[in-house]
Amino acid sequence: MGRWNTLDGLRPRIIAHRGASGYRPEHTVDGYALAATQGADAIEPDVVASRDGILYARHDLGLRRSTDIAQRPEYAARARAIAGQSDWWIGDFDSAEIDTLRAIQPMAERGSQFDGHFIVPRLAHVLDFAQRAGAQRGRTLIVDAEFKQPEFFAALGIDVLAALAVELETRQLTGPTAPVWLESFDHDFLRRAFERCGNPCFALVETLPADADDRDTLLRALSGWAHGIAPAKYLLWDHAGGDSGLVAAAHAYGLQVHAWTFRDDRPPAPFARARDELFAAFSVGADALFCDFPDTAVAARSEWSSLDELEKT
Repeated sequence: MGRWNTLDGLRPRIIAHRGASGYRPEHTVDGYALAATQGADAIEPDVVASRDGILYARHDLGLRRSTDIAQRPEYAARARAIAGQSDWWIGDFDSAEIDTLRAIQPMAERGSQFDGHFIVPRLAHVLDFAQRAGAQRGRTLIVDAEFKQPEFFAALGIDVLAALAVELETRQLTGPTAPVWLESFDHDFLRRAFERCGNPCFALVETLPADADDRDTLLRALSGWAHGIAPAKYLLWDHAGGDSGLVAAAHAYGLQVHAWTFRDDRPPAPFARARDELFAAFSVGADALFCDFPDTAVAARSEWSSLDELEKT
């Protein structure tokens, strides 16, 4: 077996994107537990905040898409429009109210049989679950927390970073070796989180400068404090599926590359199958992959690692 092309030469980590979200409603403790059972190395909660400053695992600022709030008559009058979009905004609700909600499947093509079964977990629930799960399986379960639009909450007077620091410090989960990673599209917020908590930080990127020199300038700046970048997967290859050179460029600055999002039930163009897409990411040296179906990625990683060098080329 040849050496992996990752920055440290070790096998890439599989991050359960919003939990095992291909099988359960996203961001539920049951979904995180299934991901751990399937062999994921990390679970990814997106983090938002209630009106009273409690951190929750939800992807959206609005509660309509992933909770049963639209079926709750007691909250019917509290929907309101922001930027033309009507929803029930999490910053309008106290934690005691959010705790009464139940998660639903937000993607129409996925099963709804678990709708209404699971609570909307606080970040505290996720951190405590991960510590228990790691102890039970004898292997650390990393929490890779993404912070969604912290400026939205700052405008409401909610200090997300201060709330995060409390959750981490009370559990002794700060510092460069802590099994809690931090990520955000807001790189200023992320750098402040690094300076305050010291945890490994990954800068999310959806686009990159077209000019190679500008890209290198960005990577060089991030390398001064970030542990890595988390790019959209299509940045790893060209339109034909060839290596774009991004991973090698990031590795040259000592930055890991965590790519998102791999899904069995979405077309993996320009690749024919989900397996081919995963193999392409392994080939270019991605250090971690965000996956909705962790079991598929874990199986593909095992298959890839069993191939000899001739088969890998």
